[in-house]
Amino acid sequence: MRLTQQIKAGGCASKLAPGLLRATLDALPRRNDPNLLVGFDQSDDAGVYRIGEDRALVQTVDFFTPMVDDPATFGQIAAANAVSDVYAMGGTPLTALAIVCFPQDGDLEMLGQIQRGGMSKLEEAGCTVVGGHSVRDAEIKFGYAVTGLIHPDRVYANGGARAGDLLVLTKPIGTGVITTALKQGRARDEWVEGAIRSMATLNKTAAAVIVQHGGVHAMTDVTGFGLMGHGREMALASGTILEIEAQKVPRLEGALEAIALGAIPAGLLANREYAECIVSEEGALDEALRMLMYDPQTSGGLLVSVDSSHAASLVLALENASIPARVIGRVIGDKPGIVLRGNGD
Repeated sequence: MRLTQQIKAGGCASKLAPGLLRATLDALPRRNDPNLLVGFDQSDDAGVYRIGEDRALVQTVDFFTPMVDDPATFGQIAAANAVSDVYAMGGTPLTALAIVCFPQDGDLEMLGQIQRGGMSKLEEAGCTVVGGHSVRDAEIKFGYAVTGLIHPDRVYANGGARAGDLLVLTKPIGTGVITTALKQGRARDEWVEGAIRSMATLNKTAAAVIVQHGGVHAMTDVTGFGLMGHGREMALASGTILEIEAQKVPRLEGALEAIALGAIPAGLLANREYAECIVSEEGALDEALRMLMYDPQTSGGLLVSVDSSHAASLVLALENASIPARVIGRVIGDKPGIVLRGNGD
């Protein structure tokens, strides 16, 4: 059975539209708790709660539908995606609770493969599965609630980007459109293989290099809201303009070709509706490349705002650790927004 044929949308493309989610969160009451260092009102990657002078908990939850056909690979990607939010805050994953939605009459061997795949990736992360919860569901969904540790003074939030910083991205984009092409039966094997390698790669090494490096002012991971959606949140939280050069954004092999074939996930369109209102363009920009900037990523890379004097050494350190990092733009101005720069400017 092909997992991707059992669901309507796969991976992070299955998430609720960011605009709808934001409207709901904005209406919720806030509790004044001095130990809550990062809460849901800040649109950050994870919550951070202080439990001592030198310790805080990083907490996040992430689960979704299959975006690949192999059960064990799906489990690995779900686990890598779930722990990514802890790495994005600069924390270390500690424990995880599994979240399982599975058909009552489903193949239990398949479920076991999904769970074993997830546990193998969490073992690589040094994160222990301590339990979980399951419900009957016609659509398969899997993921984890993850708890990590961090020093309260060393939290990397998505706010804090400063004018003059350079923007570094640690993974190529395009997983949403490629896995949509897979679901449609249009993807080439090499496209899918490249996307799987990227999605199954932990952000552990990249985060370790980044947190040990000087000059980093803000960080987030690029997942379901796409580069423009998560860039929007960084720009708003920081009160700055992110200028992104579209041609410099690394992309997976087959990403633009998948868009040309019509493999457009609904999540891409929702992300565009959410973020495009603060995006201005300069220079000529191909429509396929423009759309890719909004592509919902599953287990995507880290977007880092780093002092320009430290950017070259950070990219070199990441490349030496086999992380394909690239400078994709810079931070300018004193009001929130995104400038997407194309050719001919």
